[in-house]
Amino acid sequence: MKFRPFRFTHLPFLPYALLFLSIASLTRLALTAQTGLGTIPVSLWPDLFLRGIGFDLAVLAWLLAPMLLWATLWPGRWRNTRWQGELRLAIFFLMATILLFGALSEWVFWEEFETRFNFIAVDYLVYTHEVIGNIVESYPVGTLLAGVAALAAFPTWLFRSRIRAAGIPATQVRLRLLYAVLAVALPWGAWNLADVDQMQFSGNAYANELAGNGLMTFVAAFQRNELDYERFYATLPPAQADRILAELGVERAPLSKALNPGPDESELFDLRRLPFKRPPRNVVLISVESLSARFLGSFGNPAGLTPRLDALAKDGLLFTHLYATGTRTVRGLEALSLGTPPIPGQAIVRRPGNEHLATAGEILRRQGYETLFLYGGYGYFDNMNGYFAGNDYRVVDRTDFPKASVGFGNVWGVADEFLYDNSLVQLNQAHAAGKPFLAQIMTTSNHRPYTYPDGRIDIPSPGKREGAVKYTDYAIGRFIDQARNKPWFDETLFVIVADHCASASGKTKLPVPGYHIPLILYAPSMLAPGRDDRLASQIDIPPTLLDVLGLPGDNHFFGKSLFEQRLENRRAFISNYQELGYLKADKLIVLGPKQRVDTFRIDANGEASPAAPDSRLRDEAVAYYQAAFKAFKEGALKMRAQEKGMTR
Repeated sequence: MKFRPFRFTHLPFLPYALLFLSIASLTRLALTAQTGLGTIPVSLWPDLFLRGIGFDLAVLAWLLAPMLLWATLWPGRWRNTRWQGELRLAIFFLMATILLFGALSEWVFWEEFETRFNFIAVDYLVYTHEVIGNIVESYPVGTLLAGVAALAAFPTWLFRSRIRAAGIPATQVRLRLLYAVLAVALPWGAWNLADVDQMQFSGNAYANELAGNGLMTFVAAFQRNELDYERFYATLPPAQADRILAELGVERAPLSKALNPGPDESELFDLRRLPFKRPPRNVVLISVESLSARFLGSFGNPAGLTPRLDALAKDGLLFTHLYATGTRTVRGLEALSLGTPPIPGQAIVRRPGNEHLATAGEILRRQGYETLFLYGGYGYFDNMNGYFAGNDYRVVDRTDFPKASVGFGNVWGVADEFLYDNSLVQLNQAHAAGKPFLAQIMTTSNHRPYTYPDGRIDIPSPGKREGAVKYTDYAIGRFIDQARNKPWFDETLFVIVADHCASASGKTKLPVPGYHIPLILYAPSMLAPGRDDRLASQIDIPPTLLDVLGLPGDNHFFGKSLFEQRLENRRAFISNYQELGYLKADKLIVLGPKQRVDTFRIDANGEASPAAPDSRLRDEAVAYYQAAFKAFKEGALKMRAQEKGMTR
């Protein structure tokens, strides 16, 4: 019997399938090598790559579906025309270019966040101006694109004869029907057999992420933009959740009913409880982009990046164990204005129905304050302008700064010193009008591409993360020096805190050190220097402000004033978009989709190890997160119309 050699025409889509699988596997291998053997035990590699191939095949099933549909509908008379070979080459080159560009994007994304594509990548598609500008200013884009094109051209040229030979499949009716069935069956099978939750095969977050496929995680993130807590997470009967929160001192309970003023609504400034000599008249809250506690000398950094912040910490009240609620600016802004635990999915700042909430600005505006949100970038990004304007803050962003007042800027915003200069103008105007003020200032300079004006610090721009931190420190010190000469300085409390850390990556999904941020309260004429080493959360800052101002309204928050909390009730909330963490004493409870509850013991260095379940802490965690989600969805976070009469 004569042997008939295998021809590509028997499997016309094989070149494209092999191209996709090769690039996906090499991407996974490269990211694994970049992460390092010390981070991912070799014992996890077999599972990592086997699962990875499974996810790649699931994505390939979706990619093959349109090709099979094309084969079903392609006219028979066009099957072997001469131009088809060149068309197949062009399609192969285009596909190789797109896949290699995707691999490069994954490399860059992993370098920044150490995860596969997630909600952040989805956001980046929406805010193309900032993101593309950031990429252009941070990387040699022309060179990289040329490299991608050259890499795509190489396999196209190398296998050109075989790609040309991979013709359109036979067009008999029975084969067309088979192609049509496969076009439906393959994605249906992938949909039902593969799920991103299957990535969680080990206790090593890096290995779990690397097992995934970037296209799959991107689509999953797009679909899971908002997660219904009561559907996906562990729950308690509402009455039990209310009772637990009440026992923990959360005065909002019962949250299923309309808010009523509690006994603290008439609370006055209390010298016996507060470390202030007198209540401040004004508050300036500086939320600093990506300022991890580990950057500060006050937390043991020997590099000398933050001399001005360290001096302010020494002369002010430094909180050494404060934790951010999330990994994005919007999470920090949510916590610092609304004082609520993070809910799964997008931050409230990005959601519809987020106007007239019980924010610090809304509460103080109704008591005669000038409330300001000042941002160095374009406030349409992440819906910051919409959120703050809808909650009674007067928004001032980059578009409102006189051009002559801006000496330097990049795609993310004006350099911090010019943001502070413009902020001083607004604060002077509020003081001249006889109004007390709450000003929340959001900086941008400590962000890639890490550029800033020359001659300010001893690290030339762009100075990578170290230079950006040192410039941020310089700008804050300069701002305080200028404010010191203003007539409102001695009446003002300066609050310096980060929106989130520079990185929240680690071997676990919620690595505690990746959420550790500084908090400095600075008011030299009113507040004696000191340190507070007790556990604290970003959501405790809004009620703390009302507490030290001696004003009503702090019972609108889930957070509790840092000066009112009992030691045994100290806790912190940390999260990403899906996992919700509750940190208390040396335990971390992590709530995840599919009602998953994990318990970890946290050592002195912040490292986590699995621990036996703790039912009491589990119920506390569930009560907080369940109630916060319910309160937002049912409108219980809204201010009531009759509360407009609140007075100083």
